[in-house]
Amino acid sequence: MAIAEQDVVNESYEPTEKDERVLNALKDGREQREPWGRANPRWLIDETGLSKSNVEFCLRSLTDAGWVQRVARGCYELVDDPRENND
Repeated sequence: MAIAEQDVVNESYEPTEKDERVLNALKDGREQREPWGRANPRWLIDETGLSKSNVEFCLRSLTDAGWVQRVARGCYELVDDPRENND
C-alpha cells in the first residue's frame, strides 16, 4: 500500500522545542551539500538525544502538520518548514 502524500503544509503549526530538534536533525547537512532531509527514528534518537517515544510523537505531530512525510516504513522526509519561506 502506497503512502499518501500530504497535500497541505500547516503554516500555523507551532513546533515544540523537541519538534525543533527533530527538524534541525533533518535539515543537518544541507548547507554543506551533504545528504539531508531523510531519516529513520533510530538515527533521529541518536542525533537529538530524545527518547524513542518523544521522537515518535514529534514525527507524528510534524507529519500531521504536513512538515514531514513518511516515505516508507521507518523512513521520514522533510517536506517543508514554512517559516523559511517568509525570509
